[in-house]
Amino acid sequence: MSELTYIKAKELIFENEDLADFSGERPINFIEKAERVIGLKFPSLYSGFLKEFGYLGFGAQEVYGIINDDFVNSSIPDGIWYTLQLREDVNLPSNFLAICYDGMEEVYCLDFNNVDKNGEPKVVAIDMGYDLEHQKIQIVAEDFGDFLLELVELELELENESDDE
Repeated sequence: MSELTYIKAKELIFENEDLADFSGERPINFIEKAERVIGLKFPSLYSGFLKEFGYLGFGAQEVYGIINDDFVNSSIPDGIWYTLQLREDVNLPSNFLAICYDGMEEVYCLDFNNVDKNGEPKVVAIDMGYDLEHQKIQIVAEDFGDFLLELVELELELENESDDE
């Protein structure tokens, strides 16, 4: 559903701003520099996310993005810095852009070698506990919009459960 799920996720984020932490709009020159540094042209959904949010903390979840335009001297939640680190540390292939880490073993990435008819990459889970050559990379969402909505809805479910206790 791409655009529709992304819009729904944004609505839920703004309806629950008390759970949200984000830098706000990132300048287009930051995004263009990030694309050059990482060697990938960002799809419209992720680019829109960067333009509007920069990065997102939502409850206990984080979606990586852009903090500023220094991708060398940075840290989480800078997805460009993190992707570059993974490329250096574990030979993450250049078709992946890291957008989230589950805190245990899995890194969620946009897979630019696996895109839909609109050019939106699938979101895949990579288990960092195994050599990339010896694992089947699992698709976890059809695109960034679906991934973001699932993450936001899951966090809201967890919040509601803790409120009920």
